[in-house]
Amino acid sequence: MSRPRPEIPGTGQESVWDYPRPPRIERVTAPVTIRLGGQLIVETRDVVRVLETSHPPVYYIPIADFVPGALVDADGSTFCEFKGTARYLDVRGGGEVRPACAWNYPHPSPGFEPLRDRVAVYAQQMDECTVDGEVVTPQPGGFYGGWITSSVVGPFKGTPGSQGW
Repeated sequence: MSRPRPEIPGTGQESVWDYPRPPRIERVTAPVTIRLGGQLIVETRDVVRVLETSHPPVYYIPIADFVPGALVDADGSTFCEFKGTARYLDVRGGGEVRPACAWNYPHPSPGFEPLRDRVAVYAQQMDECTVDGEVVTPQPGGFYGGWITSSVVGPFKGTPGSQGW
């Protein structure tokens, strides 16, 4: 399958097609929030994002920044050729539970050590996730965990027909 035609970024935007492979980690200075069950379960400025070709950024938040009890170990794991083996966590807030909708790398591969004590969350499973006050759109598809904001353009991996990208 041929590479899709990247959208042209506007002022203040970046194309996910300019992101590297293997992925890169970078710090984020904007505040990030997550709400579940009407409860604010995290609000922090201590965030890193992982940038990978064709994917919107995946935001990783310190586990310690979540309200107590918001993250609970869950069954399951997956392997990323770059980051290593991920474990899954249930997310709880406002009396609701979202099974296995967060993940972290307790023993990340070399180069990805900053992810060790951080967790990423599937935005589509939460009431709301924000970056710098903007409500994010979840990356398409059920497997990917990127957060789409107005600062990134695609097309994004996860849309129909993107499996071979």
